[in-house]
Amino acid sequence: MPPRHSGDAGQAFPIYITVVGGLLFLAFAYFAVGQAAANRNGAQTAADAAALAAAQERRDQLSGAWLESLLDPGKWQDIFDGMADGLRPSCWRAEQLAASNDATVLSCTADGLLSYTVEVQTNKTVGDSIVPGTETKKSRATASAVIESRCGFELPATDAEEKDVKLPTLNCEGGADWELNPETPEDLLPKPEDLFDVHLAD
Repeated sequence: MPPRHSGDAGQAFPIYITVVGGLLFLAFAYFAVGQAAANRNGAQTAADAAALAAAQERRDQLSGAWLESLLDPGKWQDIFDGMADGLRPSCWRAEQLAASNDATVLSCTADGLLSYTVEVQTNKTVGDSIVPGTETKKSRATASAVIESRCGFELPATDAEEKDVKLPTLNCEGGADWELNPETPEDLLPKPEDLFDVHLAD
């Protein structure tokens, strides 16, 4: 058996150290990438929730305006198009939802009457990693949500001698037809989600 030379082991040791060091570097790099991705995903989740919340708040206001105008069908279409008296700002709901997702709203904009765009920033940074400059880096994300009417109707012919108020039938998506009359109890009237659909913009 040939003699074992201690020099062979000595030569292998630096290679071993180099390989282990490379593997550790890759592990830390993947960890840093994972941290950044998680932070970005958190920002996008917060932005989506905030935009939807602002749009849902406006939807609820429009639904309330429709109930108040139940006996005046001439105002219905304006409400379904997003126009109603007494509408209040809705971005406070975006701020609430962003905060619950550990983020801050940077901007909240009503894009027309039936759409909101919200930009948020995470409160947490990416954190320490081997990537320089990430210690104070925060992620940002933007999302838009839209409100769409789910119902249509036809105004009945008016008759000056007609004493009883005749309300149009609401034909809503999903095959729901609402036969309305002034005596309909409020709990049997369409809910906000029956009248309007809220979803993230494509």
